[in-house]
Amino acid sequence: MTPDPAPEVLRYTAFSADPAGGNPAGVVLDASGLGEEAMLAVAAELGYSESAFLTERTGEGAYTIRYFSPKAEVPFCGHATVATALALAERDGPGELVFATAAGPVPVTVVREGGELRATLTSVAPHVEEIAAADLTEALAALDWAAVGLDPALPPRIAYAGARHLVLAAATRERLADLDYDFARLEALMHRLDLTTLQLVWREGTEVFHVRNPFPVGGVVEDPATGAAAAAFGAYARELGLVPDAAVLTLHQGTDMGRPGTLTVELRTGDARIRVSGTGARIG
Repeated sequence: MTPDPAPEVLRYTAFSADPAGGNPAGVVLDASGLGEEAMLAVAAELGYSESAFLTERTGEGAYTIRYFSPKAEVPFCGHATVATALALAERDGPGELVFATAAGPVPVTVVREGGELRATLTSVAPHVEEIAAADLTEALAALDWAAVGLDPALPPRIAYAGARHLVLAAATRERLADLDYDFARLEALMHRLDLTTLQLVWREGTEVFHVRNPFPVGGVVEDPATGAAAAAFGAYARELGLVPDAAVLTLHQGTDMGRPGTLTVELRTGDARIRVSGTGARIG
């Protein structure tokens, strides 16, 4: 019997027009013949924080999508969604897409601005919840952060916009830059709380933030640009009244890793969903 041919795996970065910036993702535009183990094996071989697999085309511009880190499947991944949308736009042209994810439907619009393609995803309905004091203490211990190093104006919360993220705000840029955490300890806590990443934040200005995302549950020390966490953070910022109901936030991520990227987060009055947009580029 002839073995099935290996799938074509594309490599894109999201949230940067420079292939050396942003967050790389593997993209398989036709994963209809791949089982779960095969998709996980592709993601593990690539070693990126996540890879995306289109398992079925359900209509014009409509696809079922699955996401895998090197260690496990995740319900939603923003940067791999952007990467996939850009790959489809390069093949088929800009336009409207809808991805059926494990978290729910995620519409994506791709437009051409100048010479660049730009994708905007719309999250599922978000929510924000408190974190128990004991869990917060454990998170800070795993990070080796002191509670006095947090920004009291941005209190800790767990935010969701397709995946769960613990938001912790550093009082200084120096605190954010100094990231050296206990991988196994943080991973254990995140599994217990069903967290995908931690969204570590420093507020530079009214609508400008610097962020970092530890991702031990995915087998990755840090995620360079995290669209799902950006959406969750938009919901967090609005829920706590840190920004107006209608606002455009700029999140800078990846600088401390040498892979700078920019995520634009849009909040609209009367719509609880969060929009996250960015550019991208094919790698290789």
